[in-house]
Amino acid sequence: MAQLSSNLLYVAFFIYFAASIVFAISLFGKKWRKSDEVTHSKKWGMWGFALSTVGFLFQLSYFITRWIAAGHAPVSNLFEFTTFFGMAMVFAFLIIYLIYKSNVIGVFAMPVAIIVIAYASVFPSDIQPLIPALQSNWLKIHVTTAALGEGILSISFAAGLVYLVKTVNQSKSSKSTFWLEFVMYSLISTIAFVVLSLGFEAAGYSSTYQFVDQNEQQITVDYTLPAIAGPTDGQYVSGNEFGPLFEAPGWMKGEKAAHKLNTLIWSIFGGLILYGLVRLILRKRIGAAIQPALKNVNEELVDEIQYRAVAIGFPVFTLGALIFAMIWAQAAWTRFWGWDPKEVWALVTFLFYAAYLHLRLSRGWQGEKSAWLAVVGFVIIMLNLVVVNLVISGLHSYA
Repeated sequence: MAQLSSNLLYVAFFIYFAASIVFAISLFGKKWRKSDEVTHSKKWGMWGFALSTVGFLFQLSYFITRWIAAGHAPVSNLFEFTTFFGMAMVFAFLIIYLIYKSNVIGVFAMPVAIIVIAYASVFPSDIQPLIPALQSNWLKIHVTTAALGEGILSISFAAGLVYLVKTVNQSKSSKSTFWLEFVMYSLISTIAFVVLSLGFEAAGYSSTYQFVDQNEQQITVDYTLPAIAGPTDGQYVSGNEFGPLFEAPGWMKGEKAAHKLNTLIWSIFGGLILYGLVRLILRKRIGAAIQPALKNVNEELVDEIQYRAVAIGFPVFTLGALIFAMIWAQAAWTRFWGWDPKEVWALVTFLFYAAYLHLRLSRGWQGEKSAWLAVVGFVIIMLNLVVVNLVISGLHSYA
């Protein structure tokens, strides 16, 4: 059953990839006759939607079969949560497409979902029994609702990115072009990290270090990427010896804190190299290269999609990440709130999107201002997924 589950996920991933290509053809593909532009876009858009739906059904089958094999909701670690988050993004996109029939959202949303699912593949995917802290029905209620809310909110990022690529003046360098390119770099750095991780895994790279943590316990950590940042006062034990080039700060003495910092460093530098290669090929900013294909995009429609995604995703996220989380925290730890890093970041996300809705509805922040807020909101979500999970230790570090 576990192998079947993995195979279903692989199939879903490749179908999503095919759907992304089809949506790209609907936008970037050559139209042989001007009069056929609408027909061309509609035809390819429907094929993209159909493929996305089939891929979603395969991933839903993965989710169900893995649940049966594990005996619990498969959202208990970073691999499971991230794949579910990607599935939630696809589900949200399918609903948005049925309402608005916007191909351009698929051009941006589907690749982002693919990147998220590919990112999940770098984490251990073995089915493991639940630790005592997670043996509760609140696991499936709290985590799935929070991930679904984040998935819906992520569609606002895709729509906001479309709006910015369409409207930002690319004829000269500015703060807007810089930050838009930084968003592109961030997406590329995630791709670079996945490629590096899978490459070193295929090459059989591994090294082991030992160190004493903050509780004076001897800890053994396995590195799957060469150790740029090693454990504080760590000792090399076995494997492929490389570095470390420096030790992690003394306050990062969690069981896997240095390992997580090393992962982040590889993501940053791998992204810089891949982004540089893309720029050399395009010979211009990525946003400038995409912009001509968006000349016929309806800005008002994209702005509407971006707002609706937040209006729907915000209450879902609030319910799952705050209300259900606090109820579970009271049951598990006898307190509703404890300023754990994950709790704090959920609160930051809630306050940010509450501010977004306030500024949009009360101050008239529409168009470009609203689009930038949607992009920043997604950055906050990804910081929660990547930095808070990989670098900062806390009560949620078992994930």
